[in-house]
Amino acid sequence: MKRIQLFEFEDLPWFPNFIRKCMTRLIVVMHRLLGTRDQLLVLLKKAISESAEKRIVDLCSGSGGPMLYAFEQLRTEAGFEDLSLTMTDLYPNEQFAKEVNDRADPKLSFQKEPLDATQVGDKMKGLRTMVSSFHHMHPLLAKRILMDAEKSRQPILIFEISDNSVPVWANFIAIPINFIMCLFVTPFVRPMTWQQLVFTYPIPIIPIAFAWDGAISNARTYTLKDMDELLEGLGKEGYHWEKDKISTSKSKMLYLWGRPTTS
Repeated sequence: MKRIQLFEFEDLPWFPNFIRKCMTRLIVVMHRLLGTRDQLLVLLKKAISESAEKRIVDLCSGSGGPMLYAFEQLRTEAGFEDLSLTMTDLYPNEQFAKEVNDRADPKLSFQKEPLDATQVGDKMKGLRTMVSSFHHMHPLLAKRILMDAEKSRQPILIFEISDNSVPVWANFIAIPINFIMCLFVTPFVRPMTWQQLVFTYPIPIIPIAFAWDGAISNARTYTLKDMDELLEGLGKEGYHWEKDKISTSKSKMLYLWGRPTTS
Protein backbone atom coordinates (compact mmCIF):
# COMPACT_ATOMS: atom_id res chain seq x y z
CA MET A 1 0.00 0.00 0.00
CA LYS A 2 1.50 3.32 -1.09
CA ARG A 3 -0.60 5.36 1.32
CA ILE A 4 1.31 6.12 4.53
CA GLN A 5 -0.10 6.77 8.00
CA LEU A 6 1.39 10.14 8.94
CA PHE A 7 -0.42 12.44 11.35
CA GLU A 8 -2.36 15.57 10.51
CA PHE A 9 -2.74 18.25 13.16
CA GLU A 10 -6.51 18.49 12.78
CA ASP A 11 -6.84 14.78 13.68
CA LEU A 12 -5.01 15.09 17.01
CA PRO A 13 -7.35 15.13 20.04
CA TRP A 14 -5.31 17.82 21.82
CA PHE A 15 -5.32 20.17 18.83
CA PRO A 16 -7.33 23.32 19.71
CA ASN A 17 -10.81 23.06 18.26
CA PHE A 18 -11.00 26.73 17.30
CA ILE A 19 -7.84 26.31 15.19
CA ARG A 20 -9.35 23.19 13.63
CA LYS A 21 -12.44 25.21 12.66
CA CYS A 22 -10.25 27.90 11.09
CA MET A 23 -8.46 25.26 9.04
CA THR A 24 -11.66 23.65 7.80
CA ARG A 25 -12.84 27.07 6.61
CA LEU A 26 -9.61 27.36 4.64
CA ILE A 27 -10.31 23.99 3.07
CA VAL A 28 -13.70 25.30 1.91
CA VAL A 29 -11.88 28.11 0.08
CA MET A 30 -9.45 25.63 -1.47
CA HIS A 31 -12.34 23.58 -2.80
CA ARG A 32 -13.65 26.66 -4.58
CA LEU A 33 -10.24 27.44 -6.08
CA LEU A 34 -9.64 23.87 -7.26
CA GLY A 35 -13.09 23.52 -8.80
CA THR A 36 -13.91 20.43 -6.78
CA ARG A 37 -17.49 21.58 -6.24
CA ASP A 38 -18.33 21.07 -9.91
CA GLN A 39 -16.64 17.66 -10.00
CA LEU A 40 -18.56 16.60 -6.90
CA LEU A 41 -21.77 17.77 -8.53
CA VAL A 42 -21.18 15.47 -11.50
CA LEU A 43 -20.47 12.49 -9.25
CA LEU A 44 -23.52 13.15 -7.07
CA LYS A 45 -25.78 13.24 -10.12
CA LYS A 46 -24.43 9.86 -11.18
CA ALA A 47 -24.72 8.35 -7.69
CA ILE A 48 -28.25 9.64 -7.05
CA SER A 49 -29.49 8.58 -10.48
CA GLU A 50 -28.05 5.06 -10.19
CA SER A 51 -29.07 4.49 -6.57
CA ALA A 52 -32.46 6.24 -6.78
CA GLU A 53 -31.77 7.71 -3.32
CA LYS A 54 -33.35 11.04 -2.40
CA ARG A 55 -31.40 11.53 0.82
CA ILE A 56 -27.69 12.27 1.18
CA VAL A 57 -26.03 11.40 4.50
CA ASP A 58 -22.72 13.26 4.49
CA LEU A 59 -20.12 11.75 6.82
CA CYS A 60 -17.21 13.68 8.36
CA SER A 61 -18.78 16.95 7.19
CA GLY A 62 -16.45 19.34 9.06
CA SER A 63 -17.30 22.84 7.86
CA GLY A 64 -19.20 21.63 4.84
CA GLY A 65 -16.56 21.68 2.14
CA PRO A 66 -18.11 21.70 -1.35
CA MET A 67 -21.13 19.62 -0.32
CA LEU A 68 -23.52 22.49 0.44
CA TYR A 69 -22.81 24.11 -2.92
CA ALA A 70 -23.33 20.85 -4.80
CA PHE A 71 -26.53 20.13 -2.87
CA GLU A 72 -27.99 23.57 -3.51
CA GLN A 73 -27.13 23.38 -7.20
CA LEU A 74 -28.66 19.92 -7.56
CA ARG A 75 -31.99 21.01 -6.10
CA THR A 76 -32.37 23.59 -8.85
CA GLU A 77 -32.30 20.87 -11.52
CA ALA A 78 -35.20 18.78 -12.76
CA GLY A 79 -35.51 15.46 -10.98
CA PHE A 80 -33.54 16.52 -7.91
CA GLU A 81 -36.01 18.96 -6.31
CA ASP A 82 -36.89 16.57 -3.46
CA LEU A 83 -33.29 15.84 -2.51
CA SER A 84 -32.40 16.17 1.19
CA LEU A 85 -29.02 16.44 2.94
CA THR A 86 -28.09 15.45 6.49
CA MET A 87 -24.57 16.46 7.50
CA THR A 88 -22.78 14.57 10.28
CA ASP A 89 -19.42 14.34 12.01
CA LEU A 90 -17.75 12.45 14.83
CA TYR A 91 -16.77 15.85 16.25
CA PRO A 92 -19.53 18.20 15.02
CA ASN A 93 -18.57 21.81 14.42
CA GLU A 94 -21.20 23.38 16.67
CA GLN A 95 -21.02 26.83 15.11
CA PHE A 96 -21.34 25.52 11.57
CA ALA A 97 -24.09 23.10 12.60
CA LYS A 98 -26.03 26.03 14.04
CA GLU A 99 -25.57 28.04 10.84
CA VAL A 100 -26.92 25.15 8.78
CA ASN A 101 -29.85 24.40 11.08
CA ASP A 102 -30.75 28.09 11.41
CA ARG A 103 -31.63 28.10 7.73
CA ALA A 104 -34.82 26.29 8.76
CA ASP A 105 -34.74 24.31 5.54
CA PRO A 106 -36.69 21.05 6.06
CA LYS A 107 -34.47 19.33 3.49
CA LEU A 108 -31.18 20.39 5.08
CA SER A 109 -29.78 19.68 8.54
CA PHE A 110 -26.60 19.11 10.49
CA GLN A 111 -26.92 16.39 13.13
CA LYS A 112 -25.58 17.72 16.42
CA GLU A 113 -24.99 14.26 17.89
CA PRO A 114 -21.66 12.60 16.96
CA LEU A 115 -21.82 9.94 14.26
CA ASP A 116 -19.06 7.36 13.77
CA ALA A 117 -18.63 6.71 10.04
CA THR A 118 -17.66 3.10 10.79
CA GLN A 119 -20.89 2.42 12.67
CA VAL A 120 -23.69 4.10 10.78
CA GLY A 121 -25.54 0.82 10.35
CA ASP A 122 -29.30 1.30 10.17
CA LYS A 123 -29.24 4.63 12.02
CA MET A 124 -29.51 6.55 8.75
CA LYS A 125 -30.55 5.42 5.32
CA GLY A 126 -29.55 7.16 2.13
CA LEU A 127 -26.57 7.86 -0.07
CA ARG A 128 -23.51 8.12 2.20
CA THR A 129 -20.82 10.57 1.09
CA MET A 130 -17.30 11.31 2.25
CA VAL A 131 -15.69 14.36 0.65
CA SER A 132 -11.93 14.75 1.17
CA SER A 133 -12.14 12.90 4.47
CA PHE A 134 -11.54 9.23 3.68
CA HIS A 135 -7.75 9.69 3.70
CA HIS A 136 -7.93 10.56 7.41
CA MET A 137 -8.94 6.99 8.17
CA HIS A 138 -6.42 4.31 9.15
CA PRO A 139 -6.76 1.28 6.81
CA LEU A 140 -8.64 -0.68 9.47
CA LEU A 141 -11.15 2.14 9.93
CA ALA A 142 -11.38 2.72 6.18
CA LYS A 143 -12.18 -0.95 5.64
CA ARG A 144 -14.83 -0.84 8.36
CA ILE A 145 -16.51 2.15 6.69
CA LEU A 146 -16.76 0.23 3.42
CA MET A 147 -17.92 -2.94 5.18
CA ASP A 148 -20.59 -1.03 7.10
CA ALA A 149 -22.01 0.46 3.90
CA GLU A 150 -22.09 -2.90 2.13
CA LYS A 151 -23.50 -4.76 5.12
CA SER A 152 -26.21 -2.12 5.54
CA ARG A 153 -26.84 -2.23 1.80
CA GLN A 154 -26.54 1.53 1.52
CA PRO A 155 -24.77 3.32 -1.36
CA ILE A 156 -21.59 5.24 -0.57
CA LEU A 157 -19.62 7.79 -2.59
CA ILE A 158 -16.06 8.64 -1.53
CA PHE A 159 -14.40 11.61 -3.23
CA GLU A 160 -10.80 12.77 -2.78
CA ILE A 161 -9.22 15.89 -4.28
CA SER A 162 -5.80 14.27 -4.72
CA ASP A 163 -4.62 10.96 -6.14
CA ASN A 164 -1.27 10.40 -4.37
CA SER A 165 0.49 9.93 -7.71
CA VAL A 166 3.72 11.74 -6.84
CA PRO A 167 6.62 10.10 -4.97
CA VAL A 168 6.25 10.29 -1.18
CA TRP A 169 9.22 12.65 -0.78
CA ALA A 170 7.66 15.14 -3.23
CA ASN A 171 4.81 15.82 -0.81
CA PHE A 172 7.20 17.51 1.61
CA ILE A 173 8.28 20.01 -1.05
CA ALA A 174 4.73 21.37 -0.98
CA ILE A 175 4.95 22.42 2.69
CA PRO A 176 6.48 25.91 2.15
CA ILE A 177 4.21 26.44 -0.86
CA ASN A 178 1.16 25.63 1.25
CA PHE A 179 2.34 28.02 3.98
CA ILE A 180 2.52 30.93 1.53
CA MET A 181 -0.77 29.94 -0.09
CA CYS A 182 -2.49 30.08 3.30
CA LEU A 183 -1.45 33.71 3.72
CA PHE A 184 -2.98 34.62 0.37
CA VAL A 185 -6.28 32.71 0.61
CA THR A 186 -7.13 33.61 4.23
CA PRO A 187 -8.85 36.91 3.23
CA PHE A 188 -11.42 34.84 1.31
CA VAL A 189 -12.47 32.83 4.38
CA ARG A 190 -16.07 33.28 5.53
CA PRO A 191 -17.09 33.87 8.20
CA MET A 192 -13.93 35.78 9.11
CA THR A 193 -13.04 35.74 12.81
CA TRP A 194 -10.38 37.45 14.87
CA GLN A 195 -8.86 34.02 15.60
CA GLN A 196 -8.46 33.39 11.86
CA LEU A 197 -6.52 36.62 11.47
CA VAL A 198 -4.46 36.58 14.65
CA PHE A 199 -3.35 32.96 14.32
CA THR A 200 -2.55 33.39 10.64
CA TYR A 201 -0.50 36.57 10.54
CA PRO A 202 0.95 37.74 13.90
CA ILE A 203 1.04 34.19 15.31
CA PRO A 204 1.21 31.83 12.28
CA ILE A 205 -0.07 28.65 13.89
CA ILE A 206 -2.73 28.13 11.23
CA PRO A 207 -0.34 28.44 8.23
CA ILE A 208 2.10 25.99 9.83
CA ALA A 209 -0.60 23.41 10.55
CA PHE A 210 -2.30 24.00 7.20
CA ALA A 211 0.97 23.65 5.30
CA TRP A 212 1.77 20.33 6.98
CA ASP A 213 -1.74 18.88 6.77
CA GLY A 214 -2.17 19.92 3.14
CA ALA A 215 1.03 18.16 2.08
CA ILE A 216 0.54 15.09 4.24
CA SER A 217 -3.09 14.59 3.20
CA ASN A 218 -1.88 13.71 -0.28
CA ALA A 219 0.55 11.12 1.09
CA ARG A 220 -2.32 9.68 3.13
CA THR A 221 -4.69 9.45 0.18
CA TYR A 222 -5.57 5.90 -0.86
CA THR A 223 -4.53 5.27 -4.46
CA LEU A 224 -6.72 3.17 -6.72
CA LYS A 225 -4.43 0.19 -6.05
CA ASP A 226 -4.69 0.85 -2.31
CA MET A 227 -8.45 0.78 -2.65
CA ASP A 228 -8.20 -2.66 -4.25
CA GLU A 229 -6.63 -3.86 -0.99
CA LEU A 230 -9.39 -2.26 1.07
CA LEU A 231 -12.01 -3.91 -1.12
CA GLU A 232 -10.63 -7.43 -0.68
CA GLY A 233 -13.48 -9.65 0.52
CA LEU A 234 -16.08 -7.03 -0.42
CA GLY A 235 -18.15 -6.67 -3.56
CA LYS A 236 -20.17 -9.76 -2.83
CA GLU A 237 -23.20 -10.71 -4.87
CA GLY A 238 -25.68 -7.89 -4.83
CA TYR A 239 -23.21 -5.09 -4.15
CA HIS A 240 -20.95 -3.41 -6.70
CA TRP A 241 -17.86 -1.20 -6.30
CA GLU A 242 -16.23 1.02 -8.90
CA LYS A 243 -13.39 3.52 -8.75
CA ASP A 244 -11.62 5.91 -11.10
CA LYS A 245 -9.53 9.05 -11.45
CA ILE A 246 -10.70 12.50 -12.50
CA SER A 247 -8.10 14.77 -14.10
CA THR A 248 -8.69 18.52 -14.47
CA SER A 249 -6.43 21.41 -15.36
CA LYS A 250 -6.14 22.24 -11.64
CA SER A 251 -5.99 18.91 -9.87
CA LYS A 252 -6.11 15.13 -10.05
CA MET A 253 -8.92 13.56 -8.06
CA LEU A 254 -10.36 10.11 -7.53
CA TYR A 255 -13.52 8.48 -6.30
CA LEU A 256 -14.83 5.18 -4.96
CA TRP A 257 -18.50 4.37 -5.53
CA GLY A 258 -20.35 1.46 -3.96
CA ARG A 259 -24.01 0.53 -4.31
CA PRO A 260 -26.38 -2.41 -3.90
CA THR A 261 -27.38 -3.92 -7.23
CA THR A 262 -30.31 -6.00 -5.99
CA SER A 263 -33.12 -5.21 -3.57
